[in-house]
Amino acid sequence: MPILQNILFLLLPSLLTLFFYFYLFLWKRSKPTPNLPPGRRCQLPFFGETFSYLKSHSAITTGHFMQHQIARYGKIYRSNLFGDPTIVSADAGLNRFILQNEGRLFECSYPKSIGGILGKWSMLVLVGEMHQSMRMIALNFMSNARLRSILLPEIERHTLLAISSWKEDVSFSAQDEAKKFTFNLMAKNIMSMEPGEMETEKLRKEYITFMKGVVSAPLNLPGTPYSKALKSRSNILRVIEKKMEERSHERNEEKEEEDDLLGWALKQSSLSKEQILDLLLSLLFAGHETSSMALALTIFFLEGCPKAVQQLREEHQIIARRKMERGETGLDWEDYKQMEFSQCVINETLRLGNVVRFVHRKAIQDVRYGVLPVFAAVHLDSDLYNEPQQFNPWRWQRCSTGAASNNNFMPYGGGPRLCAGSELAKLEIAIFLHHLVIKFRWELTEPDCAYAFPFVEFPKGLPIKVHAIT
Repeated sequence: MPILQNILFLLLPSLLTLFFYFYLFLWKRSKPTPNLPPGRRCQLPFFGETFSYLKSHSAITTGHFMQHQIARYGKIYRSNLFGDPTIVSADAGLNRFILQNEGRLFECSYPKSIGGILGKWSMLVLVGEMHQSMRMIALNFMSNARLRSILLPEIERHTLLAISSWKEDVSFSAQDEAKKFTFNLMAKNIMSMEPGEMETEKLRKEYITFMKGVVSAPLNLPGTPYSKALKSRSNILRVIEKKMEERSHERNEEKEEEDDLLGWALKQSSLSKEQILDLLLSLLFAGHETSSMALALTIFFLEGCPKAVQQLREEHQIIARRKMERGETGLDWEDYKQMEFSQCVINETLRLGNVVRFVHRKAIQDVRYGVLPVFAAVHLDSDLYNEPQQFNPWRWQRCSTGAASNNNFMPYGGGPRLCAGSELAKLEIAIFLHHLVIKFRWELTEPDCAYAFPFVEFPKGLPIKVHAIT
C-alpha cells in the first residue's frame, strides 16, 4: 500500500498536467472561433512570416513566398505579418470590398514605426474625420481646375528643366533624374522652393536620408537608417517651419502670398502648426516617391517595347504639329486629353510595376485581425489579365478584344482613401513622356530591372543613354 501511495504521489504532477492540458484543449475547442481562411499557425513570435514576405523580388512578380502561399492556400489566406495575425488577400473582389468599407468594417492600420517617421498627423496613418479633413485640403489643392491652369504648366516647366541637363551618349541614372524631377515639382508646389537653389538641394538630400529610414527596420539606435531618418525628419520640419514663419511676416506686411499648398493650408484650414507640418511632409513623401518610380518604370518598360515607343511618338508628334500650326507654345488641357495611348502606357506601367503593392488595414468588427489587400497579386493574376507579366499597353484600348477591366485595377487604392494625387501623378508622367519621346531615343547602358523590397527600386539606378531626334 505505501508503495502504491508513493507511486501515486510521484505521478500526481504528471496527472495534474495532463488534466489541465485536456481541460484547456476542450475549453478552446468549445469557444466560438471566427470563420478564418486557411494558413500557417506556427510562426516566429512577433515577426511571423514578415521577413519571408518582404524578401526582395522582381517587381513584376509577387515573389516566390507569396506565390507559394497562394498555390497552397488560395488567394485569401491567414498569416502573421508586421507583428499581428493577418488575413492576406490576393482576391480582387475582397480587395474592393475592403477599400469600399473603410471606416465601417475596416480601418487603416500601419505599423507604429511608419507613424514615428511620417508623424502622427500624417494622412497615411490618420483615420476618421481628421483624415477626411486633411484629405479634403489635398483634394482642393489638386482640384481639376488647378491641374488645368496651374499644375500642368508647372509640370511642363520642370520637365524641360530636367531634360535640358541631359547630355547625349553619356550614361546617367534615369531613376535619379525621375526622383529629382518629382521632388523639385513637389517642393515648388508645396512651398514655392525653386529647383537648383541651395536650400532646395539641401532639403532633397535630407529627404533621401529620410526615405532610407522609412523602408528600414525601426531600430532607433545611433547610426541606423531609422535613427538617421528621424534626424532628417527634424531637419525637414525645420525648413517647413521656417517657411511658415516667413509667410506669417508676409501676411502681416500684406505682401502677396505664394499660391502653394503651404499658403493654402494656412489660409483655408484651422489646422495647428504641428498638423500642417505633418501634412506637408506626408504629401512630399506621397507625391514624390510613387510618381518618381512610376516614371522610371515607364522609361524602363518602353525601352523594351519599341512598338509602343513608336506609337507613343506618333501620338505626341501629332500634338506638337497642331500646336505649331496654331502658333501656340506650351501644352494645355486639351492637348493632355489627346494623349489616349499615353494613358494606356501609364495604366500598363502601374499594373505591371505596382508601385503601391499593398496597404495595411484591420477589421474592426467581429474579429480584430490585420488585413493586407495585395494589389500586385491582383494586377498580376492570370485569371484577370492575359500574359500578366508582359508589358502590353494595348490591353487598355477600349476597342481591343478582352480589354482590361478597371474593376480589377487599383494602382492608387480606392474607396474613401483613394490617393488624392492620382490624377496629378498621371498628368506628370504624360507631360514628361511628351517631351521625352519627341526629343529623344534612349537605351539601357547595362542590364537592370526593378525589385520590390518593399518599395520598388532599380538596384543600378536604371542607367540609360539618350540620343537626340533630329
